[in-house]
Amino acid sequence: MKIEKSLDGLAASDQLTTFEAARLLGMAVRSVQLMVDRNELQAWKTPGGHRRISRRSVEQWLRSRSGGGAPVGGLQEPVAIQPTARPVLAPRGVSPGAPGEVKVLLIEDSIHFQNLVSLLVEQHFPAWQLHIANDGITGLALYGQIQPDILIVDILLPGIDGAALITTLRSHPQFAKSRLIVVTSLDESQRAPYAFALQGVNVIHKPRLVAELPALLARSADASAVAPSLG
Repeated sequence: MKIEKSLDGLAASDQLTTFEAARLLGMAVRSVQLMVDRNELQAWKTPGGHRRISRRSVEQWLRSRSGGGAPVGGLQEPVAIQPTARPVLAPRGVSPGAPGEVKVLLIEDSIHFQNLVSLLVEQHFPAWQLHIANDGITGLALYGQIQPDILIVDILLPGIDGAALITTLRSHPQFAKSRLIVVTSLDESQRAPYAFALQGVNVIHKPRLVAELPALLARSADASAVAPSLG
């Protein structure tokens, strides 16, 4: 159930539209709507049926993700974030960082799909090293640490949504090393708001993950070895 709040005594400056909240959080509007549905943000509806979001809850959410130091409307540099991601698969017979080792970074907030990707990598590529980040901000920080060969990103993420994350990655030369794979529960019609970020990107619909991911990982690893490029 969504958190409801009385409008009595609430100043207009304390209210945000969904679009304004999305802009402050650096997310797509749909991602903010999902956060409201998960009770991560306080929201209510006006008598006219328009959704409003508490500015304070947005600010609190930003502070909780940045250790209290991120200004509202902006994000700290990734190097300032303490990553909480954990390496899931230990490479067999290969020491961490060994030459020729394929490193994969998965940025995904669903435990179910974290486990599924882990199993697929372990089954098909036992010598690879898989790292997992639960949100986009942590993913950016971890990316800088491990410089993965392959990056797998969910399009709907807490912290920074997948579309904003992909756009950020493509705008910085230091991210050009990785091959990008997007996974999403959205079907083709639902992806329209993210089309600007998905052009030229390999996208897998999550119901097809088991059937399609192993082959795409293999192609991405080969392509990365020949001509690394994010996309």
